[in-house]
Amino acid sequence: MSVISIILVLIVAFLAGMDGILDEFQFHQPLVACTLIGLVTGNLTAGIILGGSLQMIALGWANIGAAVAPDAALASVASAIILALGGKGKAGVSDAIAIAVPLAVAGLFLTMLVRTVSVGLVHGADAEAEKGNIAGMQMFHFIALALQGLRIAIPAGLILAIGADRVSSVLNAMPAWLSAGMAIGGGMVVAVGYAIVINMMATNEVWPFFFIGFALAAVSSLTLIAMGMIGLAIAFIYLNLSKQGGSGNGGGGAGSGDPIGDILNDY
Repeated sequence: MSVISIILVLIVAFLAGMDGILDEFQFHQPLVACTLIGLVTGNLTAGIILGGSLQMIALGWANIGAAVAPDAALASVASAIILALGGKGKAGVSDAIAIAVPLAVAGLFLTMLVRTVSVGLVHGADAEAEKGNIAGMQMFHFIALALQGLRIAIPAGLILAIGADRVSSVLNAMPAWLSAGMAIGGGMVVAVGYAIVINMMATNEVWPFFFIGFALAAVSSLTLIAMGMIGLAIAFIYLNLSKQGGSGNGGGGAGSGDPIGDILNDY
């Protein structure tokens, strides 16, 4: 890997670490992080495939209260780098996915470490606020944000320092039962993550669209792009009907704003 590629990978890793807290530009999302690393390392296709697979796993990961979700940023960046260094292309995606889940869990330690250090930075920012020093407050905020970036950039640098040969030897040394087991486990995590998302969005209004999507995917040869366009069109139709309200077929009264609900209630 060239020096320019290494620098670009570290920049992507730093941005992914920061955006894990900012949650603004989505650099920490697996699809974005893996794609960018694949782009700068010359493995764009494999990076997109890896990112899409990891994105399905990370769909159900969310910080709820004091419970911290697995680190999607570290899992994405590290697995994409390992994929690039391993030189297996699309054939090595399954190995990278198998490694990503343990990396995500291990990343919790770094997350908690940085957040613990940030407590002291918050007190420093509070002290500057009492003095009315805006520049001092900003300094502590930038330091805390930089620590979040280094939380991903430093492990990424360490993986790059190991070298492609060692990474390949480690991947090749994995016994078949271990790699296959981890791949199966990763697939189960995908199903669980997707089920969590469905459970959060499960309402009487959404279920019909959910089953329509599965039916169209099963009985047609439509591509994902075509399915996405159909879903987008249905969403616009539903939003427009919701704005108009509607009373269904039963008497012309004012609707609830949910056209499907109004129709079901009339029957």
